[in-house]
Amino acid sequence: MTTSATDAFVAHRNLLFTVAYEMLGSAADSEDVLQETWLRWAEVDHDGVRDERAYLVRIVTRLSLNRLRTLQRRREQYVGPWLPEPLLTTPDVAEDVELADSVSMAMLLVLETLGPTERAVFVLREVFDLGYDEIAAAVDKSPAAVRQIAHRARAHIEERRPRADVAPRLRDEVIAKFLAAASTGDIQSLMDVLSPDVVLVTDGGGVKKAALRPILGREKVMRFLDGVAPEKAEADVVVVNGAPALRLFLDGELDSIGSLLVEDGLVTGIYWVRNPAKLARLDEVVALTR
Repeated sequence: MTTSATDAFVAHRNLLFTVAYEMLGSAADSEDVLQETWLRWAEVDHDGVRDERAYLVRIVTRLSLNRLRTLQRRREQYVGPWLPEPLLTTPDVAEDVELADSVSMAMLLVLETLGPTERAVFVLREVFDLGYDEIAAAVDKSPAAVRQIAHRARAHIEERRPRADVAPRLRDEVIAKFLAAASTGDIQSLMDVLSPDVVLVTDGGGVKKAALRPILGREKVMRFLDGVAPEKAEADVVVVNGAPALRLFLDGELDSIGSLLVEDGLVTGIYWVRNPAKLARLDEVVALTR
C-alpha cells in the first residue's frame, strides 16, 4: 500500500469508527470492522479511487451492515435489556450538538428499532450528510430507493426519538444535580430531578446483577436504586457519548456507567451499564467525528 493510501486511512479513521459505532452501538465490533476495512483498503487499486473518503465510508458501511445482521441475531438471545457500549468521548463531541445527540444512549436505542439498511441510510444521510448517490453505492440500492428508505427511516425516528430539546447547559445542570444527589444519598434531591414516569434500563449481560426488564416510574426506580446501591462505592463524573455520566467504582474496579436522558428539565431515562464486556474500553478517550 502506498504512503498516501495509508495516510488517507489514518486521516479518516475517526470518521470511519464513528460511522461503524453509530450503526453497531458497540466499540468492540466497530474496531473489528475498522480492521477489516483496513485489510480491504490495502487490496484496492488506489489509482482508480477518485474520492478516498467516500470509498472508505462505502467499505465500512458494507462491513457494518454484515456485522449488524449477525449482531441482531445475537442480541435476540441477550440476557435482560441490551444497551449500547458506552464511550468516553472528547469535549468537542459534546460541543457538536447533532453528533452528541446521534451517539447518545437514548438515540442509539432508537436506532436499534430500524432494520439494518434503514439504519445505514439514516445514519449516513442525517448524521453524516452524505448524498443519495454515495449512500446508494454503499448499501447497493438505487438513489431513488435510498430516498424512499431515508424518508421512512426519518419518519420512524421522529416518532420515537427523545424530545431532549433542553439547552445543553440546562441539561448538564440537571445531570449534575442527579449525580450529586446519587453520590451523596440525598433521596429528596434525587426525587426532585426524576420525572414521575422515569425509565431505568440496566444492562448486566447475564454476568452482573441487573433488572431483567426496564423499571418504570419514580418510586419503583428509587426503590431499585436504593436496594442495589453499594455502601462503599466511589463515583466521578465523566463525559460519555457526548454528555455527563456517572462512573461508579467498587474496590477500585470500574463497576458501572450511568447515562441520563433529560427532557423538560427532569431525568426521564437512566441507562445503567454493568456488563463487564462493555466497560473494558473505558480507560481511554475516543475521538468521534463527522
